[in-house]
Amino acid sequence: MKISSIKNSVLSILLVVMVVPAMAQQTKMVGGAEMFPTKNIVENAVNSKDHTTLVAAVKAADLVATLQSEGPFTVFAPVNAAFDKLPMGTVDNLLMMENKAALQGVLTYHVIAGKLNSKDILNAIRMSKGKATLKTVNGQEVYAMKKGKNIIISDANGSMAKVTIANVNQSNGVIHVIDTVLLPSSEM
Repeated sequence: MKISSIKNSVLSILLVVMVVPAMAQQTKMVGGAEMFPTKNIVENAVNSKDHTTLVAAVKAADLVATLQSEGPFTVFAPVNAAFDKLPMGTVDNLLMMENKAALQGVLTYHVIAGKLNSKDILNAIRMSKGKATLKTVNGQEVYAMKKGKNIIISDANGSMAKVTIANVNQSNGVIHVIDTVLLPSSEM
């Protein structure tokens, strides 16, 4: 074997050893599906078994094109069980065509313009002395706090959602999975 051939082999092995773990760290499992940072928010969300209600709501609200756009966006994505905690009939009511504006208001209340990873949110909490105010795309505010090791997002009504999976990177932003639906003050 030639020296150059050995060097190339060693370089190839080192490249695989360095790149494969880095690639594995970039994807996360959400709802039984791998979330790829090269896909946009909608392309990833449709594969999560835990977000079928959210995906149906995004489609009913005609927000698919928006969440597929360049962004960047930070999305606090409630799981199906979060929607199940709402009063009976709430989701069905919001999904009705005549309530499209209200549904859009609820969904855009879960979106922040720009990409905020958990470190950014924690820094904002620290800089705000324990409670950061985040302006949502719908124009209202949500509040971020730290409780133990968890990031908590509070809505205008005082409901609290725990971030259960943070930093699910997307090509057009980041998703933080939450366990409670956030409701703006004027809705419902």
